[in-house]
Amino acid sequence: MPNKKSAAKRVLIAEKNRLYNRYWKTRCKTAVKNFLVAVSGNDPEAITKRFNDAQSALDKAVIKGVIHRNTAARRKSKMALKIASPANAG
Repeated sequence: MPNKKSAAKRVLIAEKNRLYNRYWKTRCKTAVKNFLVAVSGNDPEAITKRFNDAQSALDKAVIKGVIHRNTAARRKSKMALKIASPANAG
């Protein structure tokens, strides 16, 4: 329990930020999972659409400060490799 008014405010702000970050992280993970499902389906149009959606979600999370830019770059690179060689998707 916080002893000062400013500490109490920080508790509220931290909870708000936690929910905000959780929303964006979940959105990124879901977009990447949807991409992986599309890759396993072997539909080029769906793969391209899901890839673009996942890249967009990752880039937005970086802009909002939820994930680091190198983390997003690494995840986008892994997805691009899966497109380049679907045989190595596993």
